[in-house]
Amino acid sequence: MNVGLVILPTDRWSDAAPRWRWADQAGFATVWTYDHIVWGGFADGPWHAAYPLLTAAAGVTTRARLGTLVTSPNFRHPVPLAREVITLDDVSAGRFELGIGAGSGGPDAAVLGRPSWTTAERLERFGEFLSLLDTLLTQPVTTSEGRYYSATSASMRPGCVQQPRVPFAIAAAAPRTLELVARFGQRWVTLGPTGAGPRTAAEVYEAVRRQSDQLLEVCGHVGRDAESIGRVLLLSTTTGPDIPSLGAFDELAGRYGELDFDEIVVHHPDQTGPYRGDMAVLEEIVARYGAA
Repeated sequence: MNVGLVILPTDRWSDAAPRWRWADQAGFATVWTYDHIVWGGFADGPWHAAYPLLTAAAGVTTRARLGTLVTSPNFRHPVPLAREVITLDDVSAGRFELGIGAGSGGPDAAVLGRPSWTTAERLERFGEFLSLLDTLLTQPVTTSEGRYYSATSASMRPGCVQQPRVPFAIAAAAPRTLELVARFGQRWVTLGPTGAGPRTAAEVYEAVRRQSDQLLEVCGHVGRDAESIGRVLLLSTTTGPDIPSLGAFDELAGRYGELDFDEIVVHHPDQTGPYRGDMAVLEEIVARYGAA
């Protein structure tokens, strides 16, 4: 089991840079940040943009893979996003992983002042967004006309360092988005049940188990080998079970390893925001599960 780390984009770079350096040196497989304009979990707090932050992080790290958890169509278009992805992949020497999801309602979706999307429209947009982004990142020039997203002679030279493109880690919790994982994803990201509010460890596990079965089913429908898709569990300690000790993490890793998960992502406990916790426990976890 690998362990990944989320560092929220809340703090001045002078304070954040040591955390990114430490995470890289400590042995985390991946280090992620959230990609929002306004995050509902910290709507009134300080917040920085994900892609410039990850570019700076690439300059102070050498080993860990870096990623967004997750980018969404809420305020992005595939063409400029593809440019940012290609650039960040280059700056990080091929260590960038695009975490991407359908997004949701709330302040991040409303900040541009447009009418809210229905759930059906949001899912349609996400499928079209992923398809065009996949094409943009694998072809030197793209012209495409869609219902929601189009591109005209969009040049993406020199292309990604990672070939055929950067990996997509797609957040999904329902059959329709899990099908997009099967079609486009190199990894699947889940935090269990969707929606706000606390949930028990048993409720999270049962939701993830059901989603795992659904992913296997949709992979069969599209002809994809489910074992070719990595599985990432994001622990949301503000709404789900806490990890109070190394032993608790060991138990969690064992249970989710049986569901073929290969990475568990936790939050840095020493940062501005809602994820305050015991730094000593995090150090014990990465000492056991991190890269040597």
